[in-house]
Amino acid sequence: MLEMKRLRLLWELDTRGTVAAVAEALNYSPSAISQQLALLEREAGVPLLRRSGRTLELTPAAQVLVAETHDLLAGLERAEAALHRAHAEVGGTVRIAVFQTALLALMPQVLGRLRDTHPRLRVEMVQHEPEAGLEETWTRRFDLVIAEQYPGHAAPRFSGLDRQPLITDRIRLGLPAPGVGSGAFDAVRRLADAAELPWVLEPEGAASRHWALQACRSAGFEPDVRYETADLQAQVRLIETGNAVALLPDLLHAGTTRALRLIELAGDPERSVFTAARASAEGHPGLVAVRAALRAEAALLESGEAGARRGPRPPR
Repeated sequence: MLEMKRLRLLWELDTRGTVAAVAEALNYSPSAISQQLALLEREAGVPLLRRSGRTLELTPAAQVLVAETHDLLAGLERAEAALHRAHAEVGGTVRIAVFQTALLALMPQVLGRLRDTHPRLRVEMVQHEPEAGLEETWTRRFDLVIAEQYPGHAAPRFSGLDRQPLITDRIRLGLPAPGVGSGAFDAVRRLADAAELPWVLEPEGAASRHWALQACRSAGFEPDVRYETADLQAQVRLIETGNAVALLPDLLHAGTTRALRLIELAGDPERSVFTAARASAEGHPGLVAVRAALRAEAALLESGEAGARRGPRPPR
């Protein structure tokens, strides 16, 4: 019999590309991964790996095993979901990857709601960039990812991930409050007026940065990007202190009072926020409960009830 845990390591190697990447993802040492793969090869009785330069490649026989292992993992996940459905009380562990603004705006209330309604359910959460979170959910590091998609910038698609829309999020130009910083900030009435101002954007490669650059170019200018940070809270602080402008999603302001001025953009662009989970696990009661709690909190935000409950939004 082939050992399922070792088959999983072979599947991980095919997915991640190197033994080092598998070891890092699963918190093993590279030597332990190599030993387990060597044992699997002996169990299979045929070569599964061959060296090509400094990397390992899977043989055709290994590729057959990987395809079968994918189906086996999905089957085990469906079996686990069915086992949990047989219990009257929702329990187990749900691991969530979530990007920063969704973590701040949604998760504190969602975690409280789940703690009250499903005390035996354990939720583990890691802040993750959306694209990486989607991939890591597909590879089974997480059970659920909360991700984002900017207008005209599709998030990556992974086969077997079930996407569900969660909330839409207006994007606006964020400026210092009147009288903060130079008078040039106060003169801005539309995006094109910010052409000569200092900007803060997320680092290269982020979907939000790509979208912001395109928005500025469509308005007729190349932004003067003086500051880079993936932390939107830090971006807000730079704006509040009169040092920069940025394009900010409204979800960032949920439950807070900001010293900002917000300007509407042409076309009223919106970011879409969604959840994604493996289709083989979608019937797991814990996952169902987490998604339901997220939808309930998102509905409160969209209705304005959450804003009234937590405090005023920034001035516009």
